[in-house]
Amino acid sequence: MNSLNPLLVQSDLPYQLPPFDRIELAHYRPAFEHGMAAQREEVEAIATAGEAPTFGNTVVALERSGEVLRRVSAIFFNQAAADTGPEIQAIETEVTPRLAAHHDAMYLNPELFSRIKAVHADREALEPESRRLVERYYLDFVRAGAALPQDKQTRLRELNEELSSLSSTFEHRLLADTTASAVVVDDVGHLDGLSDDAIAAAAEAAKERHLPDSYVLSLVLPTSQPALASLTNREVRERLHRASTKRGSNGNEHDTTDIVTRMTALRAERAALLGYRDHASYVLEDRMAGTPAAVHDMLGTLTPAAVANARAEAQRLQESIGDAYELRAWDWSIHSERVRRATYDIDASELRPYFELEQVLHHGVFFAATQLYGVTFTERQDLAGYHPGVRTFEVFDDDGAALGLFLLDAYARESKHGGAWMSSFVDQSRLLGTRPVVVNNLNIARPPDGEPTLMTFDEVTTMFHEFGHALHGLLSEVTYPSFSGTEVLQDFVEYPSQVNEMWALWPEVLANYARHHSTGEPLPQEVVDRLLASQTWGEGYKTTEYLAAALLDLAWHQIDTETTPEITDVAAFESAALERAGVALDAVPPRYRSAYFAHIFGGGYAAGYYSYIWSEVLDADSLEWFRENGGLTRANGDHFRATLLARGGAVDPMEAFRAFRGRDPKIEPLLTRRGLKPGVTAGSVR
Repeated sequence: MNSLNPLLVQSDLPYQLPPFDRIELAHYRPAFEHGMAAQREEVEAIATAGEAPTFGNTVVALERSGEVLRRVSAIFFNQAAADTGPEIQAIETEVTPRLAAHHDAMYLNPELFSRIKAVHADREALEPESRRLVERYYLDFVRAGAALPQDKQTRLRELNEELSSLSSTFEHRLLADTTASAVVVDDVGHLDGLSDDAIAAAAEAAKERHLPDSYVLSLVLPTSQPALASLTNREVRERLHRASTKRGSNGNEHDTTDIVTRMTALRAERAALLGYRDHASYVLEDRMAGTPAAVHDMLGTLTPAAVANARAEAQRLQESIGDAYELRAWDWSIHSERVRRATYDIDASELRPYFELEQVLHHGVFFAATQLYGVTFTERQDLAGYHPGVRTFEVFDDDGAALGLFLLDAYARESKHGGAWMSSFVDQSRLLGTRPVVVNNLNIARPPDGEPTLMTFDEVTTMFHEFGHALHGLLSEVTYPSFSGTEVLQDFVEYPSQVNEMWALWPEVLANYARHHSTGEPLPQEVVDRLLASQTWGEGYKTTEYLAAALLDLAWHQIDTETTPEITDVAAFESAALERAGVALDAVPPRYRSAYFAHIFGGGYAAGYYSYIWSEVLDADSLEWFRENGGLTRANGDHFRATLLARGGAVDPMEAFRAFRGRDPKIEPLLTRRGLKPGVTAGSVR
């Protein structure tokens, strides 16, 4: 059996890279079956061991358990997001509730919990990382319901299984509706304003759908669609915006609103069962923030100024429109770009020829990492990815030592979920003797064969951001896999990736990659200066749309079973929540509406979408540190690597930040960056 199913044995490829060219869809079900059965046996042996519980025979043994299940889960769920299809979705629908039940069987095992408690009671004698691991396990068991009576555990298992199934169903429906909602245009004249390569990409998308002589504007995950910044045809803009905002709520077979209401009700019930007022209180107890009140306090600091800036921006946009029509949400991006162009002489479409993918990757993203951390990258064309478009790079430290593998899956396709993310196939661990294998998934439109891939500046920033996550995994130096790389508290995980965004505009880095794809000429310095000056323009809109989504997330997850009536109308609940939060602006819709809010209903960010801006407080303060200490230097990179990137979850995140920064974080740098500090006007020329 092992010889026929490559998922059941450790890969013989470098760094245990999965043998993607040998993995077939038929291998997944038996591999999951085998992996769950093997871990059940391992856990049962740990729980019923005759010897007294120790750190080694209980906690370390648990860390070592589940090798096959860990491997097949990492491979399968990346494919389910990056290259899905009907059979993958069928397997996912079948296996996710079973995995939830498997998790519960381990964490609700009374004999195992008894041994964890015994080790936890004697944890002070352990060295720091081991002690933290014991504390992590004990907390995870308690939060999973290990201390509940049997009848409540039975209901908890039912809730977890249904929630797991609903989450995968949400993702499947959303992907299907996103694909079905793409806007088809028959007249190329209606695409006026789009660049030639964007029109070519739309034609290519239509060709893939067997729509000759047509053009397809595919949808990206957030509300605002990139084409809205340049399409001059207002009717097409409106069609594109409405297609985006109606996803998941079209009343068809892909409608997700019933899942939204069911999941929030189940999460509220589960929180009450575990002794919490609501799901947000349950989630945030195990985050840096600690409580919903702390999150609301932080968001409340930003909201009034962000909304005021958004209203001021709207007024400027209406002035640019004149009496032609009233500013609507589908008009914002194009008129914002026109104001930006008039104020700063910056045309986003004219920047794209300077942001060619290979230049950005090698001379931007990789270059910054080499300057900071001494790491280098060699493409391995002999190592296959899970899709023909995936590229593999071997990563080396400055002394030539091998660090791991980095995979890049850059292009959008209909089988890929929207957005951008980092996943790990193999985690770094001294205990297991493994080195990291990580992947970045992006959603850049693929140009026709032979044409260069020209990126928007937002896509450049996203590439730097996701590579920050990759570095967090690649530079990990921990003993236990539970703490490896990005295995940190959720409102800390975005921090290193947001720090990495700073290098996209750092002078030495920008000058190294921003070159015209055909002439090689650098982006002129006067354009760079105007680009930098324009950075606060539009922050009112961007901050408000983000805050609206974060506050909407909290509203759904502060529903409680005692005082909140059953929600039946998703749109009405959403409107009321945004109004209460003070972010209900017709022209500035939330970055995600409930029916396509994949982060919280299809991913792991329920009651946690705030974490991006929570992490940005740390990031903006860190940018000040780099500026104060000389910027892009090995000394600075080594300090950030040693105190933060290498430590993963092995230390308390606030302790890690203090070790790096020398003090607690301050919010003022973030307020200044986003144009929210008194005396800073968004869009002012500085």
